[in-house]
Order: sequence, then structure tokens, then C-alpha cells
Amino acid sequence: MNKNDAPQLTHHAMLIAWGQFAQCLGLTDQISTIPIKQKTVDHSPQSKIQEFLVANLAGLAHLKEISIAAHPLDQDLAVAQAWGQSSWADYSGVSRTLARLTKPETENILKVIARISQPFIDKEAVLALRQEGRLILDGDLSGRPVSNTSRTYPEVAYGHMDDQVRLGYQAALVCFQSPTYGRLWLSVSQHPGDTVSCTEAEPMIRKSEAILGLHPIRRVELLRKRLNDIEICQRDLKAAHEKTDQSLTEAHHHLDEVSQQVHYWQQCVQEAEAIYLKKQRTVRPHSQLAQYRTKLVCYQKRQKRKEATLNQAEKKLKYQQKEWQSGQSEMDLLRQRLDHFEQDNQNNIAPIQAIFRLDAGFGTMENIALLIEMGYEVYSKPHGNWLLGRLKHWAHEQSSWERVGHNAEMMAWPAQDLPDFPYPLDLALERFQIGPQSQFGGLIHFGQDAVAAQKTTWFERYNQRQTIEAGIKEEKQVFELHHLKVRSRSGILLQEQFVAFAANFVRWATLWLQEDCANVSEGWLDPTHPHIKEQVKLGAQSLAWVSWYEQGCLLRFEGHSIFAGRSLKIKKQWSFQPVLPIAKNCFFSQF
Repeated sequence: MNKNDAPQLTHHAMLIAWGQFAQCLGLTDQISTIPIKQKTVDHSPQSKIQEFLVANLAGLAHLKEISIAAHPLDQDLAVAQAWGQSSWADYSGVSRTLARLTKPETENILKVIARISQPFIDKEAVLALRQEGRLILDGDLSGRPVSNTSRTYPEVAYGHMDDQVRLGYQAALVCFQSPTYGRLWLSVSQHPGDTVSCTEAEPMIRKSEAILGLHPIRRVELLRKRLNDIEICQRDLKAAHEKTDQSLTEAHHHLDEVSQQVHYWQQCVQEAEAIYLKKQRTVRPHSQLAQYRTKLVCYQKRQKRKEATLNQAEKKLKYQQKEWQSGQSEMDLLRQRLDHFEQDNQNNIAPIQAIFRLDAGFGTMENIALLIEMGYEVYSKPHGNWLLGRLKHWAHEQSSWERVGHNAEMMAWPAQDLPDFPYPLDLALERFQIGPQSQFGGLIHFGQDAVAAQKTTWFERYNQRQTIEAGIKEEKQVFELHHLKVRSRSGILLQEQFVAFAANFVRWATLWLQEDCANVSEGWLDPTHPHIKEQVKLGAQSLAWVSWYEQGCLLRFEGHSIFAGRSLKIKKQWSFQPVLPIAKNCFFSQF
């Protein structure tokens, strides 16, 4: 590139800026050095991986739009140059490369994405801790439906997606509140479509902690008390089991005695009947045969009662054995958890405070208890019918509803001890007026916030988890994740990860443009609300002239563009100053 190159026309203006930012971060160089065992004809497999990333950044709905569109991406040489390529491949070549990726190659690509993302995540985590004193994380499960008649998507399954049973995948996602960018995706994991939320809470949390390199102090004292309570229950259950076992032995003995009596009187009746028949005697009410028959009926009834007693004792013993085995399994699990958590605390030289917010799908008793023991402040809703019926019953005994929203009221009970849960919980019942009908929902909290005394704050804080729902909507509607662009396992996995990375990447680039480029659109000046849809759906499809320079380019939006008259002088560098992450080593550099 030199200053004498003639300006180039591009139909994807923001992709030029983002390509320069990608080179500034070293993203293009790192992808180009990934070893991929595929041949190169006109385009290397690494360049096709970059092209797939750019297609996701551009918000293309289908892979073929790379080549078949009003302004095909693979014909835009200016975009290719901005991303360090001489040209782009046809979409069919991109598809074949994605299909032939091996699992280790896919993992290496994702490691590059993770290395690029890590300094931003580290910095925002430290800033959040400095400003708020704690991190706020949100988790959710989002469906990725495909055609119900398809047979070519790998590892799909039917599951609940968008209030329907659909064929597809589920994605477990975690984001955290960023002081600079508003929202950043932290982790994404893809699963078959029949995966349900309640099984994914622990994997989500552990993956997020691994990425952050931070976690709260584990509440081992609570866990020890829980273990002690279970041990007491197990001792009581064992004593009851021994008593039932003794009762069962006695029931067997009594049944044997009665059975012998039944057998004896059956013989007596048979012998008497034979005599009466031989002598042709009439059976009278008080005759010997009648008395034998009465005795037999009496002992037969007693035998049935003893059999019922025996069956009841066997069922009781079986139930107690099952409960005792379940308790032993729970104790084994909790002992392993306690050992692991004690080790975590020993190695945790910089513990943090953190809030984890989850919807009702994750709000099972075991998940809530696990989050508490892991040290988090928990905001959630009860799963299924676990608590809602009880809360409604409690509400009938009071009338202290407090308005917390336009059509919402709440009633709260602080630090409630529940018979089926090991720790005290702050509980609330929500009442929503929808037309002439009322709808109810429950809320759960555990932590330092005095939520029961501040119901409006509780209501608002939980509903701030709508940020992750907005992020999921952004992924689907802006980055077109509701269309899976390929049908290979590696390609589907990369699309899922690339879209989350793209949402973060555009936010980082917004701050970079704000700091280093004049004449940026006013809507992009606040990186916490960077108008992602506008940048992707309009900016990345806008007409502009590109003039290349030694250290960057000049991007001049054409008259037909919504940004007509604006010019961005883009430098291929950024004075990004990372903070020293808590409990980590770090080097300082200029991208």
C-alpha cells in the first residue's frame, strides 16, 4: 500500500474499519498462522476462516450471500485488503473448508478468538470491581432451531425453542455487565436441542470462572453445616431402617405362624368333610365341620392381614433403603464438593464478590444451593411448581402488596427457612395485572442485599437480566444467528462462537473509532450503547471510497449513504492500556 494508490469503492464501509481494527489487534495475523491441513489453490484455508468471520460481522443471513447478493462480499477487494487479503474465495470454497476442519483445528481457531478477547475481559472485570465492588453475570439458554424435516444437521435433537418443540440446538450463554461496553459475552457452549436449562447451570458457571480467572470465596461453612444435617438425617434414617427391618422379620414370623394354622385347619376341614360325606351327615350351624370352617375362615382373614402388613413393611423398607442410598450419594457428592471448594479457597488469593442472575429454568433447588455454596449472590426464580403454590398460600394470609412497576406488585418474606431447602432464602411473590386477569411469579434471592425491604429495587435488579435477552435478540436479528449458515459440525460451532465474538468486537471497535477517529456518527459515541444494528445493517452495507496510506486509510462515505459527508481517518494502531488483572500476570503493549 502506498499513498499513490487510486481510491477504491466499497459497498461495505464499516468492514473496512473493522478490518483495520482486526489487524490492529493482531487477529488477522494470528488466524493466518493457525495450522490447517488443507491445500491452498487460490485462497488459503486460513483466509476462508477469516472470510467466514467477516460474513458474520456483516450480518449476512446465508453463506451464499458472500457470492450471490446485490453487492457480493467476495467481489469487494477493498474489504479483502483491509483484512490483509488479496481477494476473497467463493462461498462454496468457504463451506468446504469449514466442513473439513478437524476438532483440533477448530479448537485452535477458538483459542485465537479467546486470546484476542482476554485483555478486554480482564480489563472490564477489574473496572467493574473497582466501580461496583462486584461483578454481575447473567446466564441463559437460547434455542437454535433448524427445519423440522432436515436430516443433515449433525447432533440435533427436538427440544423447546421459542415456546415450540423444534429440531435444533441449544446454546448456554453467559454475559457480564461491562462499565465501558455495557454488555460483553463471556462464554458460549452449544448443545443438542433436547438440553434443558436446569442441567447447564454448573457448567456455565465453571466455564465463566475459567475465562475470568476469578471467583468468590466458597461458602464452605454453609456446606459443612449442610453435610452435618444430612449425616444426622442419615443416622435417623438408618435407625428407622433397622426398626422397619425388625418389623419385617416379625411380620414374616407372624405370617408363617398364621399360614401354618391355615394349613392345619384346611386339613381338618377336608377330613371332616370326607367323614360327613361318607356317613351322609347334615352340616348344622354348630356342628364340628361348621366350627372347623369358621376357624379356617378366621385364620384365612388373619393371613390376608398379615400379608398386607408384610407388604407394607417391605415397601417401607424399600423406600427407606432408596432414601438412605440417595442420602449417601448426596453426601459423597457434597464431600467431593467440599474438598474441591476448600482447595479453591486456598488457591484464591484475590476473591471477588459477584451476582449471578438466572431465569426459572435454572432455578432448581440443587442449582440454587450450588450457587450459594460457590459464593455467589443469587437472583433467580423458582423452577416449575417448587415454591409458587406455597407463596400464593402465604399471600392469602396477608394483604401487604407493594407496587413495583406499571402493572406489577410484590409481596416479600426475608430469610425464610424451608423444609426442603438447606439455606434461608429471601422469597417474593409477583402479581401482574394482565387485562382482567392476574398472573403470578416467584422470586428467589440469597446474599447481602436487603431485597425484602426494597422490593422495587429487587424487582428492577432481577429484570435487568433482560440485557442477556437483548443480547440474544441482537445475535439473532443483527448477526442473523437464527439462520445456521452451514451444516458441518465445525462450521456450526464456529458460527456460534464468531457471532458472540462479533458482538463484542463491534463494541471494542466503537471505542477505538471514538478515541482515534474524528467525525464519527453521534450515535456511536457512547460505547455502552453503540447502535450495533445501525453499524452492522447500515454501516457495513454502506457505499464509501477508500484511500490507503502507510499506517491506515481514509474512509469517505458516498453521497448515497446514510452517513454521506462523513470521513473516517483510520490508523492501524490503538493505544489500548490494559489493567493488571487480579491475580494474573500480564504484559502491557500497544496493539
